[in-house]
Amino acid sequence: MISLFLKSLLGALAVLVIALLSRSKLFFVAGLVPLFPTFALIAHYVVGTERSAADLRATALFGLWSLVPYAVYLLAVYALSVRFALAPTLVLATLAWVAAAGVLLLVWFRVMPGGG
Repeated sequence: MISLFLKSLLGALAVLVIALLSRSKLFFVAGLVPLFPTFALIAHYVVGTERSAADLRATALFGLWSLVPYAVYLLAVYALSVRFALAPTLVLATLAWVAAAGVLLLVWFRVMPGGG
């Protein structure tokens, strides 16, 4: 139970840092905070303690490839923000992320035997 609380505390801290940075002169740095490996640290710790080193490497490799859907999301926000209001921009960018993540999963399961 304590470990779950500590994990949620890390997430809350990331949200707080984003909120504080977004109100500062360094507002653009708020875009860097989600890339701090808060959740990756948690995932890698859990996988690393419960699974094999090969599974940890597969998790890290998949995490590296997961940057592609994130890049699709960021490119969509960048491109759509000049044409749409905030809400439609974020909805469409999120849908672009979902599509890219779906393609990533399909490719991953076809290329990696056993999904990893």
